[in-house]
Amino acid sequence: MSELARRTIYTHGALGMPLAIIGYPLSIWIPAHYAGGLGLSLAAVGTILMLARFTDVITDPIVGELSDRTHTRFGRRKPWILLGTPIMAFSVWQLFVPAEGVGLGYFLLWLTLFFLGSTLVGLPHRAWGAELSVDYHQRSRVTAAREFYILVGLMIAASVPMIVEIQADGGVGVGAVATQLWSDATGAFTGAIMERETVDRATLTGPVLAGLAGVVITLLPLAALLVLFFVAEPAPVRRRQLPLRDGLRLVLRNGPMKRVLVIALLVHFGESFRNAVSLFFMRDLIGIPTIGAAYFFYFIAALGAVPFWLWLGRRVGKHRAFMCTLIVVAGVSAANLFLGYGDYLPFFLLFIVKGFCFGGLQFLPVAMLADVVDVDTARSGEQRAGSYFAILGFSEKLAIAIGTGASLNIVGLLGFDPSGGVDASTDAGVTSLRLVYCLGPIVFYALALKLIWSYPLTPERHARLRERLARRMDLLEKRSRVAG
Repeated sequence: MSELARRTIYTHGALGMPLAIIGYPLSIWIPAHYAGGLGLSLAAVGTILMLARFTDVITDPIVGELSDRTHTRFGRRKPWILLGTPIMAFSVWQLFVPAEGVGLGYFLLWLTLFFLGSTLVGLPHRAWGAELSVDYHQRSRVTAAREFYILVGLMIAASVPMIVEIQADGGVGVGAVATQLWSDATGAFTGAIMERETVDRATLTGPVLAGLAGVVITLLPLAALLVLFFVAEPAPVRRRQLPLRDGLRLVLRNGPMKRVLVIALLVHFGESFRNAVSLFFMRDLIGIPTIGAAYFFYFIAALGAVPFWLWLGRRVGKHRAFMCTLIVVAGVSAANLFLGYGDYLPFFLLFIVKGFCFGGLQFLPVAMLADVVDVDTARSGEQRAGSYFAILGFSEKLAIAIGTGASLNIVGLLGFDPSGGVDASTDAGVTSLRLVYCLGPIVFYALALKLIWSYPLTPERHARLRERLARRMDLLEKRSRVAG
């Protein structure tokens, strides 16, 4: 089996960078800006985030199926990425830089268009990545390369609020940023960071989102053009076209696929349940004065850990490596329950450990799904990675929508005030914020671990499956030569 060129792997993964940058503000800064900075109801913002995601019920299956069935001289996936890039870039600006006085209707409209654009770009890109190689471990390299760019993108995303915070303190220039970053890192261990004045949330969120929007609309077209011009799509395998209903029936009969979907649903629900309130927990319950720097170090740890999770997946299997990430992150979440205001150092250390696990949480399920597609190919004779990643994408988005909406509604309706913080909130609201952040994810991780424990598609079974597919391809080629 031929090795994929390193240049191909890393050029293809480049699109993960701008796609990652948008996820961070959507989870952390958008709810805080629209609820705290613009004064909308926290529960209403959570509900809108949930409702807008439900449009993916329609768009994801359609885009996945169409990208599977598209035939152009440029490829199957490329036309959809080209179409989605301007839609996504324009909606990012409208969503991230709203005018004063916008309402829930504005938020719903641009959030929905933003989700459509991200589907048109992200879904074909992930399906394309699954098709670059048929090898179990090479697929891990493809997903790890994309994860590398995702983590670089997240570091860029985290650096924007860090720079805004430093500028708010009067610092300017690269030297001031580097000096303050080092001061924050050492101050976390000495306790000196707690002497730093906290920047007002309402003042911070607007400039942060404007900076993030500028980064996205610059990097997204550049990365898209790089991938479209310099990475060739693999030739589609000779295939028969199944009717959509029959194809869906085969998907539902794919046991490993259903298991991966439920696992992804549970894990993303737990993560989004926490992420939606993380800024409030860090700022108001722990008293962290520099959110941007905390996330910057978090993503550095995640980036440094990617080779480890790649190695562990090769050593023990992707599903067992994934179990390890969930167990560690659950322990971190439980430990946060015992922290109080001013406990920056223990929170910082726990946050870095969670960051170390972030890479495994992101790329291991995607690599598992790429293997699951082979089960469908063996049964249907088709290459339908687009449809499978559409289903996975929809499951993830559904989990994120419900998790985000549920957590924001819980803390909002119980009396947490995102504008005034602890002093303006009820005791029930503050308690709910702590429980949602610390204990919410653990429940869903525990349910996922039970399913991962008995995951059937091990490296050995996948190797036998690939041998079966290779024999089928040889037979088809022989028949084609005889018929010709």
